[in-house]
Amino acid sequence: MKSATRVFNEWVIKNKDDGMQKTHSPAVMDMLQYSLSRLHTAFSFIDAGCGNGWVVRYMNTQPMCTNAIGVDGATEMINKAKRLDTKGRYILSDLLDYQPSKKVALVHSMEVFYYFADPSILVDHVKDNWIETKGRLIIGVDYYKENEGCHNWSENVGTPMKMLSRKDWVDIFHSSGLSNIRHWLSCPNNDFQGTLVITGTVT
Repeated sequence: MKSATRVFNEWVIKNKDDGMQKTHSPAVMDMLQYSLSRLHTAFSFIDAGCGNGWVVRYMNTQPMCTNAIGVDGATEMINKAKRLDTKGRYILSDLLDYQPSKKVALVHSMEVFYYFADPSILVDHVKDNWIETKGRLIIGVDYYKENEGCHNWSENVGTPMKMLSRKDWVDIFHSSGLSNIRHWLSCPNNDFQGTLVITGTVT
């Protein structure tokens, strides 16, 4: 199997990243609106696994967002993000290696954490090293056990993915020490249970 970063590099070359943006946008907007409605002062933001940077570009239009950073391990994704947004901040790094120079109030991630062999390690790393006190982590995943339509994704895409249940994901957030944990299914339809959203705050 290929690494996830290699797969995503290939997707950029084929412009498949544009389709990802269109597919993910409804759930991402749901997550961001939930988070933004709970922020009442100027804040900083990181998109973990930013892809071509579309979420960072959106956050830079928000009046209270003073600093938005995109981090991704795929070289071609970061290169495209920089081409599309010459003023944005985009960093090429494995998420487990990255540490921001200053902690932020909001970390968002869509369809990323299950590409890591042990997502709990990434949740712990982000909670301990990226997020300031009272800050929030919010992630969305479509690859979870109860979503039977995703069970062949790893084989079809050709990259390892960690299959976890909804309860497993929520338990990871609880075990990390995050507080005020909530989860819900975003944007369900007749063929799809919805994106599993999990969020919690640092105390």
